Amino acid sequence: MKKDNLLTIVVPCYNEEEVLPETVKELGNILNDLIAEGEIATDSKILFVNDGSKDKTWQLISKYSNEYPYVTGIKFSRNYGHQNALLAGMTTAVRYSDMIITIDADLQDDVNAIPKMVDKYLEGYDVVYGVRNSRKTDTFFKRRTALAFYSMMEKMGVNLVPDSADYRLLSKRATEGLLAFKERNLFLRGMVPLVGYKSTKVYYARKERFAGESKYPLSKMLHFALDGITSFSIAPIHLILYLGLLTVAVSIICMIYVLVEKCMGHVVSGWSSLMISIWLLGGVQLISISVIGEYIGKIFSEVKHRPRYTIEEENYTDKMKEMD
Repeated sequence: MKKDNLLTIVVPCYNEEEVLPETVKELGNILNDLIAEGEIATDSKILFVNDGSKDKTWQLISKYSNEYPYVTGIKFSRNYGHQNALLAGMTTAVRYSDMIITIDADLQDDVNAIPKMVDKYLEGYDVVYGVRNSRKTDTFFKRRTALAFYSMMEKMGVNLVPDSADYRLLSKRATEGLLAFKERNLFLRGMVPLVGYKSTKVYYARKERFAGESKYPLSKMLHFALDGITSFSIAPIHLILYLGLLTVAVSIICMIYVLVEKCMGHVVSGWSSLMISIWLLGGVQLISISVIGEYIGKIFSEVKHRPRYTIEEENYTDKMKEMD
């Protein structure tokens, strides 16, 4: 049995019962084709990570796991989030895998890019990013906000790969390097480039979601962006400093103006200017406290060292042991 180049495809799942049958079919076809061509090991696997789904996602994963030897699953005890689901899959698979590909279950990322990623790995690359060559399936608002986010992160000194989400291939040593990062506030898109190693890109056209609803509404997208900014940059704190200095400068100018007016006898009591000053300074202070509080909150989360997730059930390890 061929043991070299064992591939595990990690797929985080949250309420994906509508799309899961098609996902198993398409990923299974890709896996079998790669095995038939001799590019990956015969005991390569698909690892679905059930992130506390409230529908029949886990029942389907268990069903397909009994039907197909290459389908395996992890069940979280509750919902821990997309990034933790990816991390759990990689942590479980890295012991047996030579390479790991992460992809979402909704089939928006073109599965036909997987063979190209494997080819790049065989050429000697440790990290292969799946990069969208078009954002036509996104709304105008999402396209503009995404571009603004990547631009802002670049200016803050965060090394991201534009138009690349969590669709990527990592070699065994690249995965082990990523897992050595112990922070609880995960932003894998920013962490992977920090690992280093030889990397390249594979381009693909992003599709419409096959079925179900998006798990990333605007509120979650904003929260994810905020996590990315505050996890990798202290630029917002610097911005507060500059804002404070600007406010002080404006206050000094206003003070000089008031003194000059007083000396000239032109002082008129102004309720409006007083109220504007109070509201302006109050707003600046509240924003500053909120930004600093965000960082303190992350410190609070990190120092507790709580587990990132709890696995209730998994069969990947058992299936891999059976292959030995």
